[in-house]
Amino acid sequence: MFDVVTGGAGFIGSHLVDALVKQGDDVLVIDSLVAGQKEHIAGHLESGRARLVQCDLLDEGWQDSLNGADRVWHLAADPDVRQSAMTPDPTFRNNIVATYRVLEAMRASNVTELVFTSTSTVYGNAAVIPTVEDYSPLEPVSVYGASKLACEALISAYCHSFGMRSWQFRFANIIGARSGHGVITDFVRKLRENPEELEILGDGKQTKSYLEVSECIQAMQFTIAHASAPVNTVNIGSEDWIDVKTIADVVVEEMQLKNVHYCYTGGALGWVGDVPKMQLAIARLKALGWKPQKGSRESIRIAVQAAVRGA
Repeated sequence: MFDVVTGGAGFIGSHLVDALVKQGDDVLVIDSLVAGQKEHIAGHLESGRARLVQCDLLDEGWQDSLNGADRVWHLAADPDVRQSAMTPDPTFRNNIVATYRVLEAMRASNVTELVFTSTSTVYGNAAVIPTVEDYSPLEPVSVYGASKLACEALISAYCHSFGMRSWQFRFANIIGARSGHGVITDFVRKLRENPEELEILGDGKQTKSYLEVSECIQAMQFTIAHASAPVNTVNIGSEDWIDVKTIADVVVEEMQLKNVHYCYTGGALGWVGDVPKMQLAIARLKALGWKPQKGSRESIRIAVQAAVRGA
């Protein structure tokens, strides 16, 4: 199997590369290394089990590397929800335009299978929680969520127009080793700078679902092996949720700190485009035969331990 992984040196991408290499696939990573780190996949590059094309998807020169590929895993994206509200252009270009370019490169190279990492933010502030895949209306409240929904629509159109097949995964909060952003990374950084006080965005009551990255990769691979419609849209997350204040408590405990004062910025939202309540229904995933073994709290603790030790 010849896999191409865009964003394969990033957080989730590098864990995916680990799994693909482990199962014996030939892996080509396309990554600009702006956000990704070569160190994440260095062992595979040195062994020759993976190759790297360092290139931005908005540039030219990478398209021919898809020749002969069996499947493209498109993980490259601008993941910063908060920043997308302040400077939306990078999100538009790195998500929507880049995805269009990947689809066109696939069409030119006759690659017919695409795996796309979408997001729970396509649902916006859903009125039904846990939220199922066929929930409507889909009204994203962030530019990031809108960009991912636009990508899903493009991918669906290409599948039906050009004989492709896709798996579109709407993620809850995926966390774990190698993560470079998010609430855990933010809390650990702040507490290292000031171990006596922790700023918490919003009111600390934002409650969301979290899943450790290794389980996310397992869920993706299992779904691909068991779902074969032209377009397969599947939620991936845990079956519970946890609030931000509790996450802060876990971080403080794992960093072995005492008497930390929590300072809240106030309001129900942590930032513009935040979704304060999110849990995905995973009945579709479970019907295929897979369910997570870890809940949000265990996933959080594993991710915090990795962040504290710098993994």
